[in-house]
Amino acid sequence: MTQPSAPSPRHVIDWGQIDDVLLDMDGTLLDRHFDNFFFEEELPRRYAVLRGLPFEESRDRLMAMYRSVEGELAWTDLHYWTKRVGIDVVALHKELDHMIGFLPGAEEFLHHLRLLGKRVTIITNAHEAGVSVKSAKTGLDRLVDRIVDAFEVGYLKMRPEYWPSCQRLLGFDPARSLYMDDDEGCLIAAKRFGVAHLVHSAKSSSQLPPAPLTEFCSITGFAPLLNGRPPR
Repeated sequence: MTQPSAPSPRHVIDWGQIDDVLLDMDGTLLDRHFDNFFFEEELPRRYAVLRGLPFEESRDRLMAMYRSVEGELAWTDLHYWTKRVGIDVVALHKELDHMIGFLPGAEEFLHHLRLLGKRVTIITNAHEAGVSVKSAKTGLDRLVDRIVDAFEVGYLKMRPEYWPSCQRLLGFDPARSLYMDDDEGCLIAAKRFGVAHLVHSAKSSSQLPPAPLTEFCSITGFAPLLNGRPPR
């Protein structure tokens, strides 16, 4: 039987050098397939019916709407989108919550961090209403110390203003913190702020192939963060 390969040295984490673990939610812990399907397929389908449009035209309109507020809090504000498209987006999240779930190994990784005694905080661009639906479905809030949405901080994570505000809120030491996200822009902003340990989640959706980055430690599962060992 072929033995599993050892993790690359750049993937080995010295957990003795880390106090705080800051984790993105969608695409890092939870399967981004739900969000991709919701905003690129289902919401355009419902909008097409509401407006009497062909599906492709409906999707093009919504994609243009998304881009118009990208980087702003409105981008992920479910109440904003409810008003803008005339569809109860929060209720639709609840209707489709059977599609919400963890990425493989995420729950085990969170349990392992608890055994290590790390302070684990989810920092997400998501709106609190979406966080509430996803926590109710998965129990994610019970596996971490705290969930902080972007509206509590006042900025999205790719904005440079986010990181000093988040640090004041949480009191983490950037030199002794690990941050994991599937979004390159958010990782770049964290790097510029001085977060020492940065990890890219390359496999954000169960339905899409990995999309690794070269600038960061880019992994497709959680085993490398356990230094190649399975969770206890």
